[in-house]
Amino acid sequence: RPLADKPRILLAVSKDDHCLNVLLTKWRSGALPADIVGVFSNHEDCRGLVEWYGIPFHHLPVAKETKPAQEAKILALMESERAELLVLARYMQILSDDLCARLEGRAINIHHSFLPSFKGARPYHQAHQRGVKVVGATAHYVTAVLDEGPIIVQEVKPVNHTFTIEQLVHLGHDIEATALSHAVRLHCEERVVLNGEKTVILQ
Repeated sequence: RPLADKPRILLAVSKDDHCLNVLLTKWRSGALPADIVGVFSNHEDCRGLVEWYGIPFHHLPVAKETKPAQEAKILALMESERAELLVLARYMQILSDDLCARLEGRAINIHHSFLPSFKGARPYHQAHQRGVKVVGATAHYVTAVLDEGPIIVQEVKPVNHTFTIEQLVHLGHDIEATALSHAVRLHCEERVVLNGEKTVILQ
């Protein structure tokens, strides 16, 4: 694509705003070659931050019984905004198999662990229990299999036995934001090529 034609991306977040804030900062500074067309959330916590940047905020609450309807609104929002990529910036909801299939290769998630270790919930607690010597974060494409999509970027930081769970979480926030913003930039620059269950990153 011509360099002037930036991909349109939609961001999703729940309550934690560290990944969202970094993406918005990099977008405003011009370091992220994309047009952020909106942010949606199942909570209201990040509305003030998003609107401060002058970006539309969409509150899409979800419950087990309303999930199909909420996901239909997500797809409608992507279509109306002509969004080419959905970025889950600590959006703490599992997407349905159907939505994952429809967004194949067009949705990026950040998992707060160095996959394939410590999948699912509370990975920092799992890591602390196992006495790991590094903590990490993994940005990957979303698939129907939880936390097993093709990996785009991984970041790690060394830790030791003196770190508490709270310290691991705070350190992890920085790693998550860095990994996710790097992955989104690579995707927007069309440097990521899907190759089965892997990715090839063009340098």
